[in-house]
Amino acid sequence: MTVALSAQADVSVIGEVGTTGIGFHAAVPVRESVNVRLGLGYLGYSYHGSARDMNYELSMRASTYDALVDWYPMQDSAFRMTAGLAYNANKIDVAARPNASGNYVVNGNTYGAANTGKVTGKVDFGKVAPYLGIGWARKVDKGWSVSSDVGLLFQGSPRSTLRVSGCTAPGEVCSQFASDVARENASLTDEVGRFKVYPVLRVGLSYKF
Repeated sequence: MTVALSAQADVSVIGEVGTTGIGFHAAVPVRESVNVRLGLGYLGYSYHGSARDMNYELSMRASTYDALVDWYPMQDSAFRMTAGLAYNANKIDVAARPNASGNYVVNGNTYGAANTGKVTGKVDFGKVAPYLGIGWARKVDKGWSVSSDVGLLFQGSPRSTLRVSGCTAPGEVCSQFASDVARENASLTDEVGRFKVYPVLRVGLSYKF
């Protein structure tokens, strides 16, 4: 009972904001120089981008659920080193947008968007992502304090999927359009494949009970 009450008294709750969105962690010390943190973060935003000749509207929903271990290598210092794993539910929804002339230009070919339908898809990331980082969190016996994290989330090679729907052009045009979109998808996969690592920058406000 004494151990349970002591652990409960040492729990810290941290509210955070950063590149992983808005989130929180609960931190519990397991040794004098080691903490365990469990938490989540959510970020959603939209932006416009392009790959080769295609214009896209991209809507990102970034959700992470992580378990982290903090090690304080120097006594009486706020500096810490962190490692852990995250369940990475990051996802980008993709919708192609026609150019100012109302056309899609795909693989060097021009198609009227009015009768070739919609091009939509998504970009998925690896679900399990290791995390490595450093940070600062001043140790307090009770009350408020601030913290920060700087690290990298290793999310693996993203995978893109594009599909065509609602094509009302002649069959051979729809077939060629679908073939060109498949080539565009390969190009998009190459573009997003560079984002194997997600930077993590966070600041937090914590309260220790």
